[in-house]
Amino acid sequence: MKVCIAEKPSVARDIATVIGATQRKDGYYEGNGFQVTWTFGHFCTLKEPHDYYEQWKYWRLEDLPMIPPSFGIKLTENSGVEKQFKVIEQLVQQCEEVINCGDAGQEGELIQRWVLLKAKCTAPVKRLWISSLTEEAIRNGFQQLKDSEQYNNLYAAGSARAIGDWLLGMNATRLFTKKFAVGKVVLSIGRVQTPTLAMIVARQKEINAFVSEEYWELKTIYRETEFTATIERLKNIEKANKGLAYLKEHPFEITSFERKEGKEGNPRLYDLTALQVDANKKFAFSADDTLKYIQSLYEKKLVTYPRVDTTYLSEDLHPKIPGILQDMTPYAALTAPLLAKPIPKLKTVFDDKKVTDHHAIIPTGVYPQGLPLEEKRIYDLVARRFIAAFYPECKISNTTVLGVVGQVEFKATGKQILEPGWKEVYANDQKDEEEEEGEKIIPEFTVGESGPHEPRIHKGKTTPPKAFTEATLLRAMETAGKQVENEEMREMLKDNGIGRPSTRANIIETLFKRKYIDKKKKNIYATQTGIDLIDTIETEILKSPELTGQWELKLRQIEKGEYAMETFKQELIQMVIDLTKEVKTGSYKVITIAHEPPPAAEEKPKKPRAPKKPAPEIQELQCPKCKSHPLKKGNTAYGCSNFQVCGFKVPFEAFGKKLSDKQINDLLTKSKTGKIKGLKMPDGSEKEGKILLSKAYTLEVE
Repeated sequence: MKVCIAEKPSVARDIATVIGATQRKDGYYEGNGFQVTWTFGHFCTLKEPHDYYEQWKYWRLEDLPMIPPSFGIKLTENSGVEKQFKVIEQLVQQCEEVINCGDAGQEGELIQRWVLLKAKCTAPVKRLWISSLTEEAIRNGFQQLKDSEQYNNLYAAGSARAIGDWLLGMNATRLFTKKFAVGKVVLSIGRVQTPTLAMIVARQKEINAFVSEEYWELKTIYRETEFTATIERLKNIEKANKGLAYLKEHPFEITSFERKEGKEGNPRLYDLTALQVDANKKFAFSADDTLKYIQSLYEKKLVTYPRVDTTYLSEDLHPKIPGILQDMTPYAALTAPLLAKPIPKLKTVFDDKKVTDHHAIIPTGVYPQGLPLEEKRIYDLVARRFIAAFYPECKISNTTVLGVVGQVEFKATGKQILEPGWKEVYANDQKDEEEEEGEKIIPEFTVGESGPHEPRIHKGKTTPPKAFTEATLLRAMETAGKQVENEEMREMLKDNGIGRPSTRANIIETLFKRKYIDKKKKNIYATQTGIDLIDTIETEILKSPELTGQWELKLRQIEKGEYAMETFKQELIQMVIDLTKEVKTGSYKVITIAHEPPPAAEEKPKKPRAPKKPAPEIQELQCPKCKSHPLKKGNTAYGCSNFQVCGFKVPFEAFGKKLSDKQINDLLTKSKTGKIKGLKMPDGSEKEGKILLSKAYTLEVE
């Protein structure tokens, strides 16, 4: 029997229907040689501090930094999770093969791998990797199952991300809370959360410090076209009035007329961030809501996998495009011109080098019906963007006219659409866009022509920097804080943006939940608590988007097999050690603003208890000799699960002493135990010392 594990019951049902597992059982489907079961979100999580040591249950500076000897996982405490996990555990222990049908991304890989690890799965594992949930995609996916090992780097990157977030989040939050907070204030620090907050606070400070100033500009109307003086803005009305009087004494003369034809390139296909940006601009949807809507559309088989960061399609999809367009019947009026001729294989759309595990978000061609309004709007964005990608470019005419009144130079610019091209797909939005951008049609002028004009003074005020909206904040996270408008440049910066497309919405929601930021209409601003927190953190590495972007780059390199997970982990451990030392000896501003109280378990006990020995799961450790197989518990020793080839083992008893799990764990992770009394030596004598794991992987006494 082959066991398929999906990430949601609804997906399991779709898979079961396609592969013929039609008998409903308690917690799974069965039939045609398959059993199809499911998880629902994160069944397993990294162990909490108190799972390693009793004393780590309490928030105390003297216990920091907390560096577990090895990271273990545990089942999420939830009765529904526990019941379904037992079903999974029983099925995988009795099957001939497991097929991982989890969400085809880093988070989905991590969720499923942890479940299989916790269930002690020993059966061979295959991977279903698909970009949509249509029947055709599922059927094709089962015909091309991958070896699970192909995704080991993806799993390593997910594990490194989780461990990195644990190390920094757990330690830095306790460190800053116990060092600087007063009362029951919790100062939450996160690897992505804190630099995101720092960007918002920096912008907030610019806005708060901004002092608006009045200015005056000279303008004039000549032949129903408004021109603006190119001189610097005037700082007082007296100079403006003098300028106006001067202009009235002279005619307007055209000195230059230039009209250039150009093109406006088609908009790129959507990645998740671009979709969230547009949905926020057009409908004021939060990033989190947009993610929920597009995920729902994916599960309804209407769009492809949404948690992506590429705007390209793989080249092998080109022959399938006409079929998808043909099936998009609600958009028949827009697709008809495209289907009348071959679909071009555009380099801005198809590029295998720009596609990794998944391609850009596009419709599947399945007919959308009965959708809630919000999902309908998101689907419409995706559908129109897909259609627009294959339309001709928009041809425009840019006009620049220069003139002079006496010695004062004037300028007017305008834009005219000659052939709308892809903009026809957005015909209803076009008028609004033109008004918003101040586009205008400039009539023909002849150099040297001259005549009367209508000068005037325009009074204005300087405006502060714009507050972040979710749209602009998502873009800032994508580019690690760099202001980038060019789409090609943004594409290049994605590898070291902060956070992942699938997690950025959650980061923003967390900042709202913590009350570090708030919203007025679309604008996001930092609360005083958020500002105080960032002011307290003097360690630049915690709040620099650029440095955090470098960590993200390393995580992507781990995913590609170009960087070692263990190296990344050790770098973070060292950073946490250095940070703890720096903060413990430093003195910064103290936060006194009331905030959410810590859980009762975080309060310092009246009588500090002696630390208990940790109980790590040794079997979750890798063999230190071959470094490629987990350890296994035998009758007299822990040994490599590939013992016949590797030969490594650590006995339960050595030098006359029964070793505790803590001592064995220390041997495996640190290569030595603490001091032990009464060790029996080969000559019959007794000695106090440490047991060492030598380079030859034998036990010795120091």
